Amino acid sequence: MEIVTIASWGLGIILSVMTLFFIFRIVLTWYPQIDLNRFPFNIIAKPTEPLLIPVRKIVSPIGGVDISPIIWIGICTLLRELLVGQQGILTMATRIH
Repeated sequence: MEIVTIASWGLGIILSVMTLFFIFRIVLTWYPQIDLNRFPFNIIAKPTEPLLIPVRKIVSPIGGVDISPIIWIGICTLLRELLVGQQGILTMATRIH
């Protein structure tokens, strides 16, 4: 396989998994008693928390609701579409060859 095809597949999977993790983070906010440092919740919290912290500094909660996971879902979805979607950069690069 070509390097562009491998990168496209890998990036698509990573962005999809991160989107799913951010969706789980939204669901976990409904249960504030859950300790995110305990298994299995730390599987979702560890990769997402470093991305959420800077967004929380810029965008304060609206009505007491943390919207930083929603922002990251939008970012991951946009990146996935721009890079590996039907008209994405990497998709188009694989069609050239």
